[in-house]
Amino acid sequence: MAAGGDTIPALATEPRFAQQLRQRLEEARLLDARYRLQKVPGGSVALPVLEGKAAERWLQDNGLQGLCCRLLWIQDPVPSKAASVQPSAQKLRCELRRLLQEQGESWSEELECDVPRTWQRHGDLVLLSEDSFSAALWAKLGPVLWETVASALGAQRLAKRGRVLPDKMRSPSVTLLLGQDSWVEHVDNGIRYTFDVTKCMFSPGNITEKLRVASMQCSGEVLVDLYAGIGYFTLPYLVHAAAAFAHACEWNPHALEALRRNLALNGVQDRCQIHAGDSRQLQLKDVADRVNLGLIPSSEEGWPVACRVLKKGTGGILHIHHNVESCPTPPVLKDEQRLPEESSCEQEDEEHRGSEEMESGGQKMLAARVRPEWWSWAEAAAVRIRELLTELHSQPWQTHILHIEAVKSYAPHVHHIVLDLECRPMLPT
Repeated sequence: MAAGGDTIPALATEPRFAQQLRQRLEEARLLDARYRLQKVPGGSVALPVLEGKAAERWLQDNGLQGLCCRLLWIQDPVPSKAASVQPSAQKLRCELRRLLQEQGESWSEELECDVPRTWQRHGDLVLLSEDSFSAALWAKLGPVLWETVASALGAQRLAKRGRVLPDKMRSPSVTLLLGQDSWVEHVDNGIRYTFDVTKCMFSPGNITEKLRVASMQCSGEVLVDLYAGIGYFTLPYLVHAAAAFAHACEWNPHALEALRRNLALNGVQDRCQIHAGDSRQLQLKDVADRVNLGLIPSSEEGWPVACRVLKKGTGGILHIHHNVESCPTPPVLKDEQRLPEESSCEQEDEEHRGSEEMESGGQKMLAARVRPEWWSWAEAAAVRIRELLTELHSQPWQTHILHIEAVKSYAPHVHHIVLDLECRPMLPT
């Protein structure tokens, strides 16, 4: 976008030819729609173009000299109304087309497919997807490409995501393309998160679960978060759910640094103790009213620790994250009526099951709106947790399925769900 002191090329013509020339420039994709047509000295009307020399060649090739056109340069052009409300993705394509024309390169279908339509924004940094800007031509453009992308998206810094590294910490592979500092700040539901975007991941897909956690009533409770990360769930428990205290466990040193900063950033550092290292080696016991096990695809290795940290006298609630695979939904025949869709899960239609009431822990549970695979896994998990608690404390415990929450689709037919499991010691009769 031109700024004070900058100039752009334009074709000037008599007012009576302006609309005809504009139409022809639009057809040739040479009109620069970011700026308004404007009058110039002598009474002519100037139409901004994307590239001056290309516009001159176009005039000659199409025999349009009869429109009394001449090339000139406009200083401090006035942005068009359309440009001020242009969607970011459309604006990005427009800017990239202009850049390629300036570089003497042609736009192609391959390049069109290679430009991202979505991205993550963290403050003044935009994080691009790994499958964008992969064509060889982009590399030839050098730094001017990233400056153009940042300007079009209203960013100061750019980074591009790569594949998650195959290590135990699921470290991101992110390259900083523009800028020097890779620390960013992201605000989610009034909670401030800061992290190094090249070292830590931030999943926007978990926002529904973070909102659910924030709505819980945890006043006076002690939380143990076995996989705290940068504080994805620890902070909603402390800031919004009003947990009295939290024990946050994390072994990734980069996440630990971000977690420390985030606790202080949100003013809850005095209500949280950080336990650095492998949570399976955690020495805590008999302290928690609630345990968060936010690890996917499975948190099963943490179940014995979760049982040990629960208060042995009163028990508590486990929030167990897990990826569950479901069978593909069978096709619906023409003379069959499709069942209503399940709205709590993203990306895939959910089938209603019948409203069968189930007895568990003295209360009736409805399994109607849950996939059968989810319910089967939840029942198996409840049995296993009950066995672990009974063995640990040498007395019988009971477990009760409170809720199954669908967070998101992790892969085709694989869903990230959360089981809320109430665990209580059985009182002697």
